[in-house]
Amino acid sequence: MIDRKAAGAVTEERKRNISFILTIILSSVYLIWRIFFTIPWGAGILQAAAGVMLAAAEAVTTGGMIELMAGRMKRKSHEIPLPDVPDARFPDVDVFIATHNEAPELLYKTVNACTFLEYPEKGKVHIYVCDDGNRREIKEMAESLGAGYLGMADNRHAKSGNYNNALAHTSSPLIATFDADMIPRREFLVRTVPYFLTPDVRMGLVQTPQSFYNQDLFRFNLFSEKDIPNEQDFFSREINILRNATNTAAYTGSNTVILRAALEEIGGFPYDTVTEDFETSLRLQKAGYVTYASSEVLAAGLSTTTVESMIGQRVRWARGVIQSIQNTNAVFTRELPLAARLSYLNAYLYWWSFLCRMIFILAPVLFALFGFRLVECGFWELLIFWLPSHLSYRVSVEYLSGNIRNVRWSQIIDTILAPYLIIPVLLESVGIHQQKFKVTDKKKRRQKTAGARYLIPHGILILLTAAALLHFVRGKYGMALVYSSVIIFWLGYNLTALIYAVLFMMGRESRRISDRIGAVEKAEITVGGRIWSGETVDVSEEGIALRITDPGAGENGKEFRIRRGETFSITVTAKYYRALLNAVCAYTRREQGGGWFVTASVSPEDETDRRNWLQIIHDREHSLPREIDPWMTLYDEVSRNIRRRWRERKEVSRWNT
Repeated sequence: MIDRKAAGAVTEERKRNISFILTIILSSVYLIWRIFFTIPWGAGILQAAAGVMLAAAEAVTTGGMIELMAGRMKRKSHEIPLPDVPDARFPDVDVFIATHNEAPELLYKTVNACTFLEYPEKGKVHIYVCDDGNRREIKEMAESLGAGYLGMADNRHAKSGNYNNALAHTSSPLIATFDADMIPRREFLVRTVPYFLTPDVRMGLVQTPQSFYNQDLFRFNLFSEKDIPNEQDFFSREINILRNATNTAAYTGSNTVILRAALEEIGGFPYDTVTEDFETSLRLQKAGYVTYASSEVLAAGLSTTTVESMIGQRVRWARGVIQSIQNTNAVFTRELPLAARLSYLNAYLYWWSFLCRMIFILAPVLFALFGFRLVECGFWELLIFWLPSHLSYRVSVEYLSGNIRNVRWSQIIDTILAPYLIIPVLLESVGIHQQKFKVTDKKKRRQKTAGARYLIPHGILILLTAAALLHFVRGKYGMALVYSSVIIFWLGYNLTALIYAVLFMMGRESRRISDRIGAVEKAEITVGGRIWSGETVDVSEEGIALRITDPGAGENGKEFRIRRGETFSITVTAKYYRALLNAVCAYTRREQGGGWFVTASVSPEDETDRRNWLQIIHDREHSLPREIDPWMTLYDEVSRNIRRRWRERKEVSRWNT
């Protein structure tokens, strides 16, 4: 019989590859035309320079996407299956959990999860909290959970110094690294360690996707919690995996297993960069090791929770990648094959894409408002070369991203970040370095996620773009509007992204310290000595929502009674964990068809229950969206954003009065 699912996958892959090839051809033709036939050399030095910058920006953006499309077409041929390994062959593993100044309660969740890691011989797993803050409370916490503690008296060499200190005090052949907030699932080691026993593969590092259990700022600030994935998913779940094709998959600092011998061969974790993780993987590749990015999500952590911390994080990434590429001469070294060097050229140029985004915003403004001619061509000529390339590009981006990202959201995200990354990228590129490693603040607080000062760059750009649009269309009718349609399109397109950027920078009031995570688990509720059966709906460290489903609850659940503020107990049972919780009722509602919906604040009965409760919450595939909702339109998103923002403002005003 024909496997219809497999046949469908082959057909879809063929369609995707045809789309990629068509896009590469059309984009190449368009770029050749743009570079050689449309630069306004005779319009004066300023206009010619602006025209060159616009063409260069288009070339950088298109070239980067072509490299990714080529990698996507080769993706399957570079997938490494997880080998079936006998239990006796699993080696010892040192688990390093890096911390600098993170709160003990944040670190506790990660250390706790590591103690539950599956392994054929648990005695081969050695857990160490690596604390370059040398804090007594962290040492006591680690010891209480049965983990080792490796403290440092100073923060010399930041995270690299911390890890190299840990290397000097441990000896297992494999090392797993986790950031303080990254909570592994129990199967993490058994789903990563076997890769190092793959025949004929000189495996140096296995990187699993970075995933997050809280709303990132793009979802939260733009009220898109149910519509788009985490912004970083596009890199972790797509781009980094595509780079297996050129053996340039990046170490992203956490959720990773590394071969100790490989680390020792390259001299340990490097010091002269603020992204020691990225440079570590690059040096491993130069030494002839495979760095492999798997697609299986096996850990989750916290996204940044304020605009300030997010911008600081992105600035560090930008500077660090540029530093590391310069430190290792990655683009020109003969120690890497040509395909890998081109991949690193693309990685370097990616950080210039934010300058490209600014050029794309300002180019139509310069033409419409000031008469700057950046492209020397006629309307129909532009339409013939640009439109097919643009349309095929949009289709291919959606194929490339696996519905994680589309062109519109890429533009929105780049527009939001662009004003804050251009100068750091320029400074780093000319050798003015950021030397100090800054730990990203991920602590959740009840506060607004942004401030008015972040609106200024985008506000100025909105005013310029709107003024250009109004000035350009004034007095135009009929065919004049048709001939002006491309400029009008880009002004409107950019204006839309800038509106999103302003809405993003307006921020939003964050009221929760802990995030709700969708989870359906068996629950027993004890009220007044009577036990009722139910199931959880969502869970968090501070609260729970559940449904009372016990058919013995009386007709339509009428016998079940609990009042707001009443105390009761809940026992939640998952596949591997069981926790007894003390609860205080916050809300009840009778369900249609019988039963009750109940929410409550909770606290574990004792330390064992606390540890199990944390695992019930976090040892799972989290419930946040993994793909873009294809039915959400621009109108839906903007109108919903404005409505919900207005509603929240009224609620805050009511609370304050």
